[in-house]
Amino acid sequence: MRRTISLALLALISPWALAQKTLQVEVANTTKSERTAQPVVIDLCTMGFEVKSALVTLNGQEIASQLDDTDGDGCYDELCFLTDFEKKGKKTFSVALAPTGTPRSYEPKVYADMMLTNKKIKSSNKQDLYISSLTVDNGTNPYWMLHHHGPAFENELVAYRIYFDHRQTVDTYGKYRKGLELKQTQFYPDQQQKDAGFGDDVLWVGNTFGAGALRGWDGKAPQMLTDVDHRTLRIVSRGPLRTIVEVVDEGWKTPCNDQRITMHTFYKLYAGRRDVQVDIRFDRPAKDYQFATGLINVKNSEAYSDGKGLRGCWGTDWPVSAKDSVGHKRETVGLGICLPAQYVVSELPANKDNYPYVVATQDKALNYYITFGSDNETFGYHSAKEWFDYLKAWKRELEQPVVVSVKE
Repeated sequence: MRRTISLALLALISPWALAQKTLQVEVANTTKSERTAQPVVIDLCTMGFEVKSALVTLNGQEIASQLDDTDGDGCYDELCFLTDFEKKGKKTFSVALAPTGTPRSYEPKVYADMMLTNKKIKSSNKQDLYISSLTVDNGTNPYWMLHHHGPAFENELVAYRIYFDHRQTVDTYGKYRKGLELKQTQFYPDQQQKDAGFGDDVLWVGNTFGAGALRGWDGKAPQMLTDVDHRTLRIVSRGPLRTIVEVVDEGWKTPCNDQRITMHTFYKLYAGRRDVQVDIRFDRPAKDYQFATGLINVKNSEAYSDGKGLRGCWGTDWPVSAKDSVGHKRETVGLGICLPAQYVVSELPANKDNYPYVVATQDKALNYYITFGSDNETFGYHSAKEWFDYLKAWKRELEQPVVVSVKE
């Protein structure tokens, strides 16, 4: 009888009371500025067990969180959540980690997809061949077999896509109002959706950097990623708080070095933020290599640079090639890139295509941020001055991230 009662009581206990480990996560905003949508990321690889579920609370109230398997080994290796701060604000979160269960569900604040083109479906916004990953061999170009030419991802403010070819360009989609749209428009809104206020492609990138693509450098000019043994694009995470898209260039023969190198590029977009975190990892120290990145030189754009890794432009141009311009209008956009100073070899003068940089790293990592805004936004920026002021504040925020302390 006692055993029956004990088992019954045990069944009523919340699984979080039996959590393998509970962490106290102290997060502090050390600046005199308010902060919104600040990412907090916890490494789970040091927990001593495989985490399968998590619960994050603040003052006893559950908040949304996300578990991610970033390396594709079948085990979650990162937990993330978002928080806002007053000036000089501090918060303490309780994080319960368990070796059982499944990730908790929350309202999605982001969206990502990648799909093959279904030739049986003529509509550009009703495609249905969704995939999570695709790998191709050297010389194979799947650009035209993929709907919107590669993975696309968004939050309520902005949307991006990455071209699945030797350019690997980052392209942009601007919005009029806040909200998730790509599941409905699939990057190509029809006229009815446009009339209803949906966004659209707002940038023609061609062979440029677009919004901060990384390329090779031959000592004189940027070079495409043409010679790779295998190229993979993968949607690592679809939310609810962040999307992660990975680009793998396996066995890349760069123009500056005959020894092939493998590069993993992770594009991370969080809810509530218009910027994308770009984290690049090489399979060995890349000190003998140089690379190029930067921004497209939008026609008639005004430009800004602080000479220390922050660069931006604000300009107006057609978002598509001339032959596809019917039904489109000229679009005004702002672009920005922020490179940590240790990676900048040189800032090159603008040319007809790009605002370029030569970059390098002494180890296996290279990290930077890109950002974008559309003049169409009812909630955003509408002049070069406003955009450049945002870029300056953005860099200050990136250089003074919230301070995270984890205690068991």
